[in-house]
Amino acid sequence: MKPYSFVLFIFSALLLIACSPKIQPSKEAFRPATLQEAQFQAPDGVDLPLKTWKSLDPEKAIVIAVHGFNDYRNGFAFPASWWMQRGITTIAYDQRSFGESENVGVWPGTEQLLNDLSQIVSLVRQKNPDSPIYLLGESMGGAVVMTAVTQPGFPAVDGIILSAPAVWGWKSLNPFYRTSLWAAAHLFPSWTASGSGLGIQASDNISVLRNLGRDPLFIKETRIDAVYGLVGLMDRAYDSAENLKLPLLVLYGANDEIIPKSPVEDVVARLPKSADVVLYEDGWHLLMRDLQAEVVWNDIESWIKTRSIPSGNEVNQLPLFASRD
Repeated sequence: MKPYSFVLFIFSALLLIACSPKIQPSKEAFRPATLQEAQFQAPDGVDLPLKTWKSLDPEKAIVIAVHGFNDYRNGFAFPASWWMQRGITTIAYDQRSFGESENVGVWPGTEQLLNDLSQIVSLVRQKNPDSPIYLLGESMGGAVVMTAVTQPGFPAVDGIILSAPAVWGWKSLNPFYRTSLWAAAHLFPSWTASGSGLGIQASDNISVLRNLGRDPLFIKETRIDAVYGLVGLMDRAYDSAENLKLPLLVLYGANDEIIPKSPVEDVVARLPKSADVVLYEDGWHLLMRDLQAEVVWNDIESWIKTRSIPSGNEVNQLPLFASRD
């Protein structure tokens, strides 16, 4: 190696090390995990805001809802308010880095997200030993749920529901995207992007999209190293598909412009044959906030109670998108 080449190599290596993706530091546990009315208190001292929509009728089930990337607990307000009138209690919390939690925007690390969910489920189970408990993950929340339930020692639940699960990991990215994201996350980790101007729409419910745009707790400018961390989480979720042994409901919108259909199809193909898969021809990414959201809420309620899909949108064969290609 020529001298100037060696110097350039050393300089580049030091630059990459100095600007590596930022992750919230792990803290030592010093207190027991507790579940309060309005927050989850983690053992490491982090408090995560939490909201419960308590069933107004005799309780049939409890849903622990895990929100998507840049979103927060209030993303489940509409379905939760509807389900509480039908015997289903919903508990939603702000994941680390999102909503009103600490260090908003800085990626918390996948293990932190998994541990929080595991501890919350354990506490809910302790308080409600006789109630069926279901996990509902939307987008990134789906990736957290998929990965968490396949970890050793995860507490028992009665089923999982994945709405537009985020499974667009490293394996699904083309080489150009992989290289570009890796380089950007290591050279300019704090650089932010809004995604505006890309022509990507998350829902056909324009009122909801406008409200998100005005909501100060919904993250608008995303750090590039947070995207890098998200892709790593999605990669693990993609790999977990074959190990999902619980009763499982997967929901996806044919118009989803956020999570591409190819990785979703790959994951569905590797799920146990017992999984129930629903494809909404008029659905977008935010299925539970779309204009046809009530159809989705009703399907979820019915599946929890009777394992039936009243909308009739269940897919009984693969590929999912054969009729659209």
